Amino acid sequence: MLPQVIQGGMGVAISDWRLARAVSSVGQLGVVSGTAVDVLLARRLQDGDPDGDARRALARLPLPGVAARLLRTYFVDGGKPPDAPYRPVLRFSLEPSKAAEELAVAGAFVEVWLAKEGHDGLVGINILRKIDFPIPATAYGAMLAGVDYVLVGAGNPADLPELLNRLSVHEPTALPVRVQGATSADGDYVVRFDPRRVFPDASAPLRRPVFAAIVASLDLAEGLFADPLTRPDAFVVEGPLAGGHNAPPRGPLRLDADGQPVFTERDVVDPAAMALFGVPFWMAGSYGSPEALRAAVEAGAAGVQVGTVFAYCRESGMEASLRATVLDQVRAGDVHVRTDPRVSPTGFPFKVVDVEGTLSDPDVAAARPALCDLAALRAAYRRPDGTVGYRCPSEPADVYVGRKGGREANRQGRRCLCNALFATAGFPQHRATGYVEPPIVTSGSDFGGVAAVLARTAHADGGYSAADVLDYLLGR
Repeated sequence: MLPQVIQGGMGVAISDWRLARAVSSVGQLGVVSGTAVDVLLARRLQDGDPDGDARRALARLPLPGVAARLLRTYFVDGGKPPDAPYRPVLRFSLEPSKAAEELAVAGAFVEVWLAKEGHDGLVGINILRKIDFPIPATAYGAMLAGVDYVLVGAGNPADLPELLNRLSVHEPTALPVRVQGATSADGDYVVRFDPRRVFPDASAPLRRPVFAAIVASLDLAEGLFADPLTRPDAFVVEGPLAGGHNAPPRGPLRLDADGQPVFTERDVVDPAAMALFGVPFWMAGSYGSPEALRAAVEAGAAGVQVGTVFAYCRESGMEASLRATVLDQVRAGDVHVRTDPRVSPTGFPFKVVDVEGTLSDPDVAAARPALCDLAALRAAYRRPDGTVGYRCPSEPADVYVGRKGGREANRQGRRCLCNALFATAGFPQHRATGYVEPPIVTSGSDFGGVAAVLARTAHADGGYSAADVLDYLLGR
């Protein structure tokens, strides 16, 4: 039976295994974020894994010797000192090391295995196509843990059906990646992943998960559906009011008086048109209410994907004081969300909630040194000699422009989302200088669902649970 509610995959560890398990254990689709799961696992272990959850999952990882190596490398008994820096992890590239692949496989496995522990509900993983290098390893780790759905957005996911097919039988994969400045004469660029490199004893096929393409336009949905090789099993249709990264507006980019991209009717997908494909689909982006759920189902959708109202429940991975601050803003009717066309190094518009002390504060942003060390959002580019390099607009000017040939205009307004999103989830990097990475809060534009759940919920701590959200959405 198809779920009516998909809990959105959010940020870095905002939709972690705890939130996904809370949703899936009561019959809806809980989704873990697949973003930077390698770094996330390394930081959980360096914090001492206080409840033993990550180590319990690693004990079930079928890769020979990998769990032991990861524990030797990253686990700190009792946790690192609070002001000590986290140890870095190896970066992904077109030719990732085996150690990097193992950590990504293990990170995805841990999140999905813990989300599925103790119940028989459905669990999905959300993967950003824009962060391409770790996709095969991340998807494979999730499949080893028995993931039920793989949801992919933030780019064209046409290559994912074949990727999942090959991973399910442990066959080598080659995922196309974009290299800035490359021409057709350079040939194709791919990131390769051979499951048997990390799991030489693999034998029995893995269950191939349902693939749901996250799309923002009918054109993309039609293009994917037209070819059996790219055809998804389902769609999630994400409108411009959704949180996190948004697809750019269709047509020329125009900004309103507040500097936000102007979305028009061209950016709204009609559910009735999606119903003609004959495959399940869920509507997303300001669908976090029982009325919106009913309207979507009446239009032919299986249900809705909801993020924002889940992001502020107590099972969310958002750092507790940040969550409380935004909930206070909602109670006061004073929460402000803007679509920033510049903040993300990806170039995609990105929703930002104005919260004092975070990167939405101009003074906080100005005080942050230009630095890119996690590099999850860096892009490949062609050097003049034909080799491939990697760069990110949040790097220092002398690196991005001077050494790597990027344009200074592309640096303006950019922020290091990688470090900021880890801080939002309670894993901020501490620099040797004493500097602590600030967070950034992203949400959808519509806080009506959050306000409604708060109004009907009376927990002593002033918050609410994932079950409260589902009771509200499903009219219970």
